[in-house]
Amino acid sequence: MPIVQFAPFSSLVQPTLWHELTRLKLEVLRLSDDSVPLTATYSTGRTIKDRNTGQDVTLGCNVSLGGNAFNHDHSLPSYTVSVAGMLKNYNTIEDFKNADKHALFNQTANEVWESIISQRDTSALTHFLVITFSDLKKYKYYYWFAFPALVAKPAWEISSDWTSTQEAFSEAQLLSIYDQLAANTRAFFLVRPSQSGDGVDIAPVEEYALFFANVPAESKTIAFIDPSPHPSNPGWPLRNLLACLRAWHPTSTSTVRVLCWRDSERPHEGTQWRSRFGVLSAGPTETTGKPSAVGWEKNVQGKLGARVADLAPMMDPIRLADQAVDLNLKLMRWRIMPSLDLEKIAATRCLLLGAGTLGCYGWGIRTITLVDSARVSFSNPVRQPLFEFEDCLNGGKPKAQCAADRLKKIFPGVNATGYSLSIPMPGHPIPPASTEKAKGDIAALEKLFDSHDAIFLLMDSRESRWLPTVLGAAKGKIVMNAALGFDTFLVMRHGARQAPEDGNRLGCYYCNDIVAPADSLTDRTLDQMCTVTRPGLASIAASTAVELLISLLQHPLGVNAPAPPVGNKGGSEEEAASGVLGLVPHQLRGFLAQFRNMLIVGAAYSRKAPYQTRSLPLQVIKAYETQGFDMLLKAFNEPGYLETLTGLNELHKEGQAALEAVDWEEEGDDF
Repeated sequence: MPIVQFAPFSSLVQPTLWHELTRLKLEVLRLSDDSVPLTATYSTGRTIKDRNTGQDVTLGCNVSLGGNAFNHDHSLPSYTVSVAGMLKNYNTIEDFKNADKHALFNQTANEVWESIISQRDTSALTHFLVITFSDLKKYKYYYWFAFPALVAKPAWEISSDWTSTQEAFSEAQLLSIYDQLAANTRAFFLVRPSQSGDGVDIAPVEEYALFFANVPAESKTIAFIDPSPHPSNPGWPLRNLLACLRAWHPTSTSTVRVLCWRDSERPHEGTQWRSRFGVLSAGPTETTGKPSAVGWEKNVQGKLGARVADLAPMMDPIRLADQAVDLNLKLMRWRIMPSLDLEKIAATRCLLLGAGTLGCYGWGIRTITLVDSARVSFSNPVRQPLFEFEDCLNGGKPKAQCAADRLKKIFPGVNATGYSLSIPMPGHPIPPASTEKAKGDIAALEKLFDSHDAIFLLMDSRESRWLPTVLGAAKGKIVMNAALGFDTFLVMRHGARQAPEDGNRLGCYYCNDIVAPADSLTDRTLDQMCTVTRPGLASIAASTAVELLISLLQHPLGVNAPAPPVGNKGGSEEEAASGVLGLVPHQLRGFLAQFRNMLIVGAAYSRKAPYQTRSLPLQVIKAYETQGFDMLLKAFNEPGYLETLTGLNELHKEGQAALEAVDWEEEGDDF
């Protein structure tokens, strides 16, 4: 009699599995190569009809895995079987190639045999293994599946050939099987004629002895959901089912009736059932221990070897970019800083006031809004990498929108927006004809502050930072400030509006000055109108400002994080050092001539700054919150208004009085 030839399993991997494996690798496995459980599925074998020849074309004996393979609780449609497996991912291609595949395969095969002998359970008969290596930079995934099948000695033979089920079962019996499987799909099951009608009874294979008691041999049928569509080759799961029955019932299973169930739909009129039936026989088992096993999948060349899934050409470029943006950050988290909160960083909405030399640098943040009233000039592209020569033509493109568009070209997943907006400044009076426009610009700026979390002050004049400083303090926003000199820079964070418990409030950009902001732009010479700075300084300052923001976001106290102690200022060393990324300085003064940075702590100046100590009112903020645009208009138009409001005029009087009270010694003529 001919030996039974079984159709081996063939893996059918959806791209979503590799996306999920990427996530698992970066967020869970990291450098671990521990095995991970996953679930595949198979269903009844399928064929399609060739339109040209009219012949049926088989689709393979497939085991399918998708993005939900790591989710073990998903529901399955009828006639679909769940298959448990293990995935072992290696960290390098060398580890993947040099893995002890023989030992891994034997371990999986032993688990199958153990489930038969010790657990007397058929749920693990289709247990499988897959080893992988994920090249996440090139989006290539190397993988090799193993579906262990126990080898029968002697081999199973078929009495004649596989035939249609109509030769062994009546139409009523086939419909009875179909309906019962539709209600409760079983990978393996037993069939006997029903004792109460024309249908059949179905039971788990584990109930073989009881279910087939007093049933004649010609009425006993073992059956399984057959993933093979080949007319003469049953699917791979039958091999282990036969080995299981031979181990459990060696005396009564030398000849078995086998039903390969392949019908997931009722046959239409004029069509036949696709399921197959055969009678198999085998001689006495030659071995008493665990039989040998086979089952490594062949590659597309028909040889034993790994396969490669190259997703780069078929993936959405935007999704590729999105994963690549986060790759370095996730590697940083799982390899160096597990407590790094990347979600908080990605969710932070940043408003950049200034899109020039300082405004062209960012870090891992998805929402970036740029505000700038200037246009791209020919001097910009060589110093500001978001701009190109073509952006300067025809008068230049608006800087903010041009920078936002270029950010989207660099990374399409970024939510970048540009606004051409003028920021009114103290010392720069607003003519009556321009009052309504200024009012509209301020209203637009206020809305932008409301919808963002962190504000970067990156403008090129001192007075242009005053209004954003007030708005940031009034609205409780994180305010980051960066300013350039020729070979020096200042990067700082403005202190929070609410005082910490110890009363050590950090100051703002203006708190170290004893003069109110005024016009510093009129009558500037050429060198004063341009950003004259060492070329590398802008990127250093901009990167430092971004890193300072990220350190602030990762500190447990957030915006209230204390500055590291400098002299007798700043917070405690313990609190200052509790940030995930280390210290969160108040101010960094960089000196490129000496290649050094200096940490500075500056307290809020209660008589002038737009903040308060516990004993003094919020002079500027209170006036802004109660008077709104009218107060701001006074600050822009009326000289001396801010000095009076903040008490600077009194400070100047006190200083003058102190000088006049000094008893100066007059020097003699003989000196």
